[in-house]
Amino acid sequence: MLNKPKNRQIAAVLAFAGVIVPIAGLHKLYLGQYRWGMLYLLLSLATPIPKIASAIEGVWYLSQDSDQFDRNFNDGIAASPTVRYPTGPTVDPAKVSAITTAVRQLDQLRQDGLISEYEFEQKRRQLLDSVT
Repeated sequence: MLNKPKNRQIAAVLAFAGVIVPIAGLHKLYLGQYRWGMLYLLLSLATPIPKIASAIEGVWYLSQDSDQFDRNFNDGIAASPTVRYPTGPTVDPAKVSAITTAVRQLDQLRQDGLISEYEFEQKRRQLLDSVT
């Protein structure tokens, strides 16, 4: 857990929990700020100041966007990895042009009545499948 990136929603929930439960500072411990966490825990037994500070920090965590939170509490490392979509194979434009010409010629043959609709569709599919 020490090496995992921190989540801002969890930090905000822990901060708001410090307002409700008798002890405050759990959000500081979660974020790895152990001295502040211990100070909040000790002071929450004697004074309401840590509870007020926890509420303010909870609002602050939620008002930050993910990138800003990561810069402040995750050493700039994103909590959720960036999704990378695989790129498809590249298509040769010359091949596409040749297939387009072949489909037009097939269509002309179909219109002239030299091939049936079924034969046209079969050949067209074969040509389109050969693009990739």
